Amino acid sequence: MHYNYNTYHKLMLDKAEQSVSRMKDLVAKDPMRLKYHFMAPAYWINDPNGLIYYRGEYHMFYQHHPYSAQWGAMHWGHAKSKDLVHWEHLPIALAPSESYDLDEKGGCFSGSAVDNDGVLTLIYTGTVIRDERVVQTQCIATSYDGVTFEKYVGNPVISAPPEGSSPDFRDPKVWRHEDKWYMVIGSSKDGKGRALLYRSNDLYVWEYVNVLAESDGTMGTMWECPDLFPLGDRYVLMFSPMGMGERQTVYLTGRMDYEKGIFTLDTCGDVDYGFEFYAPQSFLDGKGRRIIIGWLNAWDWMPWFKNFGPTSKNSWCGAMSIPRTVEIDGNGRLKFLPVEELTALRGDHYHIDRLTVEEVEQVLPVKGDCLEIIAVFNLTDCKADEFGIKLRVSDNGREETVLSYLCCTGELLLDRNKSDGWSQGIRKCKLDMSGKETLRLHIYIDTCVVEVFADEGYATMTNNIYPNPDHKGLKIYSRGGNAELISLDIWKLKSAW
Repeated sequence: MHYNYNTYHKLMLDKAEQSVSRMKDLVAKDPMRLKYHFMAPAYWINDPNGLIYYRGEYHMFYQHHPYSAQWGAMHWGHAKSKDLVHWEHLPIALAPSESYDLDEKGGCFSGSAVDNDGVLTLIYTGTVIRDERVVQTQCIATSYDGVTFEKYVGNPVISAPPEGSSPDFRDPKVWRHEDKWYMVIGSSKDGKGRALLYRSNDLYVWEYVNVLAESDGTMGTMWECPDLFPLGDRYVLMFSPMGMGERQTVYLTGRMDYEKGIFTLDTCGDVDYGFEFYAPQSFLDGKGRRIIIGWLNAWDWMPWFKNFGPTSKNSWCGAMSIPRTVEIDGNGRLKFLPVEELTALRGDHYHIDRLTVEEVEQVLPVKGDCLEIIAVFNLTDCKADEFGIKLRVSDNGREETVLSYLCCTGELLLDRNKSDGWSQGIRKCKLDMSGKETLRLHIYIDTCVVEVFADEGYATMTNNIYPNPDHKGLKIYSRGGNAELISLDIWKLKSAW
């Protein structure tokens, strides 16, 4: 049977929708499902794609495998929101259907979205395997209603990487500067990550400009999901480097020369210090804020395409971080803070002032698996060697996730070796607390996710944990002397679903 170009795409979309529909009601009953982080209705998701504020609403697309809770042929899921908190699932936007993206080991890989004179336009990487070689090209799909998308009959609009680059050629991020469209694409050469810059008048005919930036040999073998955007008087280049160990997402701030197509680095930093925060994408919203959302998992620290957590046994895997604003200081350092809209989820509130934290663990009178916590500790004349908060603690104390601050080194640690019997490892980061009298820890707990914001947003740490659903205790503690808790606020958070 022969189908015309976009008819077959619609058939593949319908098939994917039916698969998800059969499973979503059962998945919704899983007690590990997140309460206010974005998830697909069922099965696998990874990178956020096409984040855009379009016609007064936030749109999020995402990498999606609608047939299992494991990575597979990539589709683009789709949802929208009026407030960045409550999301409405929309029909799947893209499915593998053409010679350039129809492959069980490929599909419609990551990309971005733009508003082209009212036409919502998706730019993505078509990926197929040909003669045991990965072939990646850049493709376009458009929508006039913001829901139904048709692939461009002239795809791919960029059919090959520039000479000298590796076949890794993916994750286009597109934006408009003055009267031109620009695209940055992740790639590599000789085992070193790089970002490539393209330019266009109309989104359909692209000219290769230059290697925008590349690794000096210390910043990974491949730069996935690059994103370039202006912030203050600088530009930010953000990407997830493969082969860089614990560093999952890196940002560079510096200067952008559009004529030469070169980004010049001033400052380098980490977007997140946890185990699970990968492939974030930014967008500019209607309030002028630069916002990012990341995937709550990562590739490098786990065997390729293996089990990404016990929820996959319950026919779902993956979620997105809470939305974060991005700000820059005079030194080019970035800080990331939760969007203010999340306060709409706050319910019952617990507050205390001025508490001495002794060397005996103190149980807090609040329990929960869906909480927001703001704790402010006094650093002036602190006698403790270490203090912190224990999350999702079992009644017998054998299961716990520990967030601690080491006073002598200024390090913040999150230890999940006793979280659940599945997770493992400790992540840490150095806080710049010189001259500061207090440490403020802003913590979000959501069933199997912990997101921490510290040092006024200069340090964030995101980790998955999978404790027993009944283990909901909280404790505060100190070691090597007493610590002073200036204030503690805990809110029980309502479900966004």
